[in-house]
Parts: sequence; structure tokens; C-alpha cells
Amino acid sequence: MTIDRLSPFVSIFNQQGDTLSQQESSQIELERLQKRLDELQQQLLAAQKLGSLGELSASIAHEFNNILTTVINYAKLGLRQKDPEARTKAFDKILNAGQRAAKITTGMLSYARSNSDRRDSHSLVKLLNDLLILVEKDLKVHRIQLDLSITSEPYASVNAGQIQQVLLNLIVNARQAMQPGQSMKITVSECPDDGMAEIAVEDRGTGIPSDVLPHIFESFFTTKEADKNGQGGTGLGLSMCKEVMEAHGGRIRVASAVGRGTKFTLRFPQVAAPSFGVKENSQRGNNSQSDVQPVSEKTLV
Repeated sequence: MTIDRLSPFVSIFNQQGDTLSQQESSQIELERLQKRLDELQQQLLAAQKLGSLGELSASIAHEFNNILTTVINYAKLGLRQKDPEARTKAFDKILNAGQRAAKITTGMLSYARSNSDRRDSHSLVKLLNDLLILVEKDLKVHRIQLDLSITSEPYASVNAGQIQQVLLNLIVNARQAMQPGQSMKITVSECPDDGMAEIAVEDRGTGIPSDVLPHIFESFFTTKEADKNGQGGTGLGLSMCKEVMEAHGGRIRVASAVGRGTKFTLRFPQVAAPSFGVKENSQRGNNSQSDVQPVSEKTLV
């Protein structure tokens, strides 16, 4: 076979080589872009987390001011008192105020600390209670009554910070949808039929129109305007909630009626509770399974 006859085959071979080289370059570029996308998503989650805390900052600052006022006043009273019983009472008030402040700071650190994708077996009741410490004052400021119903203590393998971020987003959205004096209900329960655990956040607010409901989990879709502090209205909150729940093998459901309110339900695959004496999450220090004290019904005003 002459060189002239081989030329077409050589040309085809070279073209295939070029194509393979381009595919390899495209694959490398695709991997680079995917890595960058993952980094941006993590940054977005962090920004959402800070934005949610910003929503509560005024209420938390007000709560700390009340605590400091209590500490200062009872410290002055204790210094003036000669009666040991009266002084002990004043010191007890100071101690209680300090413990309240410690709970708030622990809740804030727990919420803000977890930036990794690590997941552990967590009590959903404890995750919720830790978060409620942060939102309790905010709900009181806006005169929203919270009805808390806990019928069981399910465990799930979750990233605590991410799930608390989802819950905070839903709670703040529910509060914003209501008028002062209305109520919000949060329920924790188990579904024995399918092995799932549920946390439901339900408000009695304005509701979501039927033509809007199919779009609420789409990125950048929103019907809200940013408030005076620049919070909200980005259209990223609920899409983030959906992504986090799906990444945990769970689901987020919504049911709404205009004028009657909205209910969001988070569904988690259940796991076994940690063995006795094993820390629920090494990042939480000494907080263990025994710290959880579920209640059947609780109302905060």
C-alpha cells in the first residue's frame, strides 16, 4: 500500500486523536466548573445562614439587653442586702439570667459553626429545641404564639447546621406571613408505615396562591420584597431548603390555601438513636442523648 493510499487513514487517525484530546480537555473543564459550582453553593449556604441570623439579630440583642439589665439590677440589690436569704435570692436571679444567656450563645454557635457536610445521628427534637432558643424572642416581639407538639423523639442522620438552617428559614417565613396575635404550630412526629420522621411548620397567615405554589422551590423565584434591613426577597431560601432535604434523602412538602395559611413538612429517613454514653455530635461538646427532654405539648407566647 502506497503512502498516498495511507494518507486518508492517517488523516482520520489524527482527527480522532484531536477529538479525544478535545474531549479530555472538555472533561477537565467540566470537572473544574463542577468544583467551582460546589464552592459557590457552599458560599450561598453560608450567606443564607448569616442572612437568617441577621433576621433575628434585633430580637436577640434585645433579649441580651434584658438579661444584662436583670444581672445588673440584682447584683446591686445583692450588694445592698444584709439579709442572707435576700442576697441568695438575688444571686439565684443572676445565675438564672446567666444560664439563659449561655443557652442563647450555645444555640447561635451551634447554628453558625457547622460548615462541613458531616452527618451524624441527631435527635430532631433536640435540633428543634436548640433553634427555638434563638427564635423565641423574635416571635414574642412580633406577638406570634407558638404551639409546639412533640409526639415522639425520632433520630435522623443529618448535618445539624444545615437542617437548622432549613427550619429557621421556614419559621421566619411563617412569622412574616402572619399578623400579630396569630399562631404558628410546629409538630415533630414519626410515620411507622414508611420509617420516616416529620417536622411540620404550619402558619395561619395569608397563604400562597395556587398559580404561585408550583414555582416556590425554583431558584430566584419570589413574591416578597426585601425588608428595610435588606433581608429576604432573594428567591433562594426555599430552593435551598429543597436542595438540603434532597441531599439528606428526604423531602419537603407544602400545602397552602389563600386566607387559611401554609404548612411545610420536612420528611427524614429515621435511624437508630446513638448508643448510651456516645456523644450525639462531637462538635457539641458534652451535649449527649440524655440532654433531650421531649414534651407532648408546649405553648410559647
